[in-house]
Amino acid sequence: MKTPEDLLRENVRDLISLVKKRNNNKVSEEQQLRQIIREFLKHELKEASTPDNDPSPHKSTGINVLEDLLKKIVPQIEDDYKLLTTSEEQRESYRSHIIQATVQTLTPVDLNNDAPDQAPESAGLEEEVDVEISDDEEDDDDMFIDIRSDKERASEDEKEEEDPRDAFGIEGKDTTGRNMAYTTFKKIESQIIDSYDMLSNPEDQEIFFDYLIANLKLYFDKFEGEIAPSVEEPTNQAYDTAKQEQPGAAGGGEEQLDLEI
Repeated sequence: MKTPEDLLRENVRDLISLVKKRNNNKVSEEQQLRQIIREFLKHELKEASTPDNDPSPHKSTGINVLEDLLKKIVPQIEDDYKLLTTSEEQRESYRSHIIQATVQTLTPVDLNNDAPDQAPESAGLEEEVDVEISDDEEDDDDMFIDIRSDKERASEDEKEEEDPRDAFGIEGKDTTGRNMAYTTFKKIESQIIDSYDMLSNPEDQEIFFDYLIANLKLYFDKFEGEIAPSVEEPTNQAYDTAKQEQPGAAGGGEEQLDLEI
């Protein structure tokens, strides 16, 4: 039978055990709360440091359309440009031909958009021409006798079949760069025209044209810098001194040679 002293000791032990258990639970809850706060802060910091990959559109429609176009054509231009590694003249020629072709392609489009509608007058002219044309002229063409020799015919046929790259080219520019630019522009020409054609606002058209040419030039500068960087390798006095003291360096070559002999 337990004595009052034994019961007292047992109750004290139970009380101590209960207090320890509550303290442990309190520590555990505090640790869990700290861990939750850490995870929350980590998530918030990550969200804050993540760049916005989908920025809001520019206030100019012309710039928005141009940005979409550049994403399509710049990679193609870069790939072809960086194939021209034999000489800087090839790349300079490529650059000049791409920019000139872009200007010449968009200029007629701009003129056509500005031209007034003259359909009624044109229709009237066509009617007058149709009335004046006589079947006798067609008969005359059928009666035409070609007196050219075979050699003359072949020579004239060759002139008619002129290489389209010659018409595309700029006189005095490297032909390898020209040929590469011709191939590239055939791939991107329709995309440039389609993008410009979407714009009917004169201000958007002007911004699109000006910024397109400027960006082409800037991207060519960027590509050239990546192909032939002009950054000088950094050095210091210790390196320059050590280099001078190396065998074979200026002033020490003859002494090294005598030792070897």
